[in-house]
Amino acid sequence: MICAKKLDTVKVRYTGKIADGTVFDQSPDDRPLHFIIGKQEVIPGFDEAVEGMCQGESKTVMIPCDKAYGPSNPELLEQVERSLLGDDLELHLGGQLQITNNDGSVLCVMIREIADDHVTLDANHPLADRDLTFEIECLEVLTPPSTPQIPPIN
Repeated sequence: MICAKKLDTVKVRYTGKIADGTVFDQSPDDRPLHFIIGKQEVIPGFDEAVEGMCQGESKTVMIPCDKAYGPSNPELLEQVERSLLGDDLELHLGGQLQITNNDGSVLCVMIREIADDHVTLDANHPLADRDLTFEIECLEVLTPPSTPQIPPIN
């Protein structure tokens, strides 16, 4: 039986849920997730959950907030004058806005509060502060080829 270890490429099917059972993400049936264990391609708790799984194995794991998207950072909350956002922009609590930074990069922020004179924007990940539950099925484990040892030249 082939079991996953660090630096193996794995193919998994998963469903992620928050505490109330709401599904926040899942892999499409025809496109399982591929990633390399230990390369920080997924959240740390997911990496740890898959390491040691064997091909064909399924399990359900709870990943605590600190091994998922972490706690909220209060420095990522910002109050912006409402007048700076434009009159034609429809704002609703829980909605998202895309902000273009000075360097041209785009940042998605969540609207946390709407007041007459300002809007509070939150750049934390939407799943910050949450413990997550994943149902994971390990479909395939691909071990990297071993590096041949070259004998020393005398």
